[in-house]
Amino acid sequence: MKRYFTGKLFTAILLGGAGFLLLPSYVINKPVTPADETAPALNFSAQAVVNGLQSPVDMAFLGNGDMLIAEQSGKVRLVRNGKLQAQPVLDLSSKFNKLLPVDVRGLLGIALHPKFNSNRKIYVFYTAPTSLDKIDHTNIIAEYVLPKDMSQLDANNGKVILTTDQPGQGDNGGCLRFGPDGYLYLAIGDGGGGGDRHGPVGNGQNLNTLLSKILRIDVNTAATMNVAYSIPKDNPFVGKADVKPEIWAYGLRNAWRFSFDKATKQLFTADVGEGLYEEVDIVEKGGNYGWRMIEGNHCFNPKEGCDFNGTIKPITEYDHKSGISIIGGYVYNGKQLPTLKGKYLFADWAGPLYYIQKTGAEWHRGKVTLRNYPENIKVIAFGEDPSGELYVIANGGTLMADVKGAIYKVTN
Repeated sequence: MKRYFTGKLFTAILLGGAGFLLLPSYVINKPVTPADETAPALNFSAQAVVNGLQSPVDMAFLGNGDMLIAEQSGKVRLVRNGKLQAQPVLDLSSKFNKLLPVDVRGLLGIALHPKFNSNRKIYVFYTAPTSLDKIDHTNIIAEYVLPKDMSQLDANNGKVILTTDQPGQGDNGGCLRFGPDGYLYLAIGDGGGGGDRHGPVGNGQNLNTLLSKILRIDVNTAATMNVAYSIPKDNPFVGKADVKPEIWAYGLRNAWRFSFDKATKQLFTADVGEGLYEEVDIVEKGGNYGWRMIEGNHCFNPKEGCDFNGTIKPITEYDHKSGISIIGGYVYNGKQLPTLKGKYLFADWAGPLYYIQKTGAEWHRGKVTLRNYPENIKVIAFGEDPSGELYVIANGGTLMADVKGAIYKVTN
C-alpha cells in the first residue's frame, strides 16, 4: 500500500482540527454506517459543561469539582465553579516546535499525582524541538508543582522526567495515567512515518527502544534517589540485557488514551490502526500486542503468514467501514447511568460512540447515541471524574487556532 496525500485526506484534516492527531497514516475509504454491532444500542444525553476551548485533548479532576483541561496549543486551563478561567495555570507553547495550523504535536496529555492535594504535582506530555538529524522532535514528560492559589506558573519551572526522540511528526501517543499501584504509566507511539519502518522489526517489536510502548515508572522515590524517576522492581523486563526496563507492554502502534477500570484494575487502551483496523486491548504485564507484524487480528508486515504466537489479541476491532481512528475511553463505574455499568465506553474520531461488554468469553459491541450532542463534532478523548461519571472531550473547530472545543458530561 502506498502512502498518499489526496484531496480526501486534506479535507479530513481541515475538518478535523486537533482530531488529526488521531488519524491513521492511510485514509482509504470514507466511513459508512457500521452494520456489525451485536449488542443493543444505548441512548443517553450530553450536557455541555465547558465551551470555548482551543483544541482540548485531555482533562483532570482536582477533587473539589474543579477541572484542569489540556489544550493541544499549549495551555492548561482551570475550570473553577463551572467557569473556564481566562488565565491559564500553565502555558507551554514557548516549549514547542513551531506548530502548523493543523498539527500532531503540542501538549498531548496531563495527569495529576495521586497525592495532588498535598504535593500539588501535575505531569504533562508535550513535544519540543530537537537539533538531532533525522529526528522531528522530542517527546517530553515533565513535572510541575502548581501554586495553591492556581496562579499562572512559569513554564521554565518544570522538571523533565523522561524524553524520547521522535523520527516523524505523528504517532506520538501522549497519554499519562497513574495506576492503582501509584506508578506513572505513559504511552509513546511508534515514531511516525507510516508502517513503523524503523529497523528490521520496527519499533513495535524492538525492546531496546521506548517507542511503541506503554511504560511504567516510579516518580515517587525519585527525589530520595536523586534521579528523575526509578524503575519499579516488578516491571517485566528489569535486568534483561538490551531491553528498556521502563517497558510495561509493547507492540502498540499509537495507544490513544488508556485508562484503568476502577473495579477490576485492568488497563484498557485503544490502539489507532495504520490503515484498515482499529482495536481495543486489555494491557497485561509484559504483553506483546503485535505491531508492526499485526494490525488488529490481521497480518500487516509481512502481509501474509505472520507469527501470532506470543502476541495478545484485541478484545474488539473494527474496520474502516465503521470508523477511521479509535478514541479510548473508560469502563463506567459511576451511579447515574446504571445501564452503562461495567461497560467500556469509547469512540471514533469520525463521530460514532461505542461500548463493549463481556458476555462469557466474548466481547460484544454496541452503538451509543447522545441526545443534545452537536452533529459533525470530533471526539478527541474522554474524562472520568472521582465519582466515576464520564465526559466527552470534543472539538468542532477546523484549525488549532479555532476556539470551538467543548466538554460534555454523559447523563441520562
